[in-house]
Amino acid sequence: MISIRDTPAGATFAVKVHSRARRNAITGEVGDALKLALTAPPVEGKANQACMEFLAEFLNVPRSSVTIVGGHTTRSKVIRVAGRTAAEIKARLRAAID
Repeated sequence: MISIRDTPAGATFAVKVHSRARRNAITGEVGDALKLALTAPPVEGKANQACMEFLAEFLNVPRSSVTIVGGHTTRSKVIRVAGRTAAEIKARLRAAID
């Protein structure tokens, strides 16, 4: 299972993004990171935007609650979600991955 940590600003976890996919989806785990497939291309921040929008919808939080705190220009990113605990995120991911 991916590593999700509670911080004072929100829960954080790692994601690995596969851009230009056929559809937006959680496709599994890679090491301790969540693997995401996104239709957006990795240019001009479009994949980053799609990543935050997808996760906000999936976790049922406002888009402003999801931020990328590391890896803006790489496929490996660190995501912070305000308004959700690590346990809540793990429960949603467990249902999606299993």
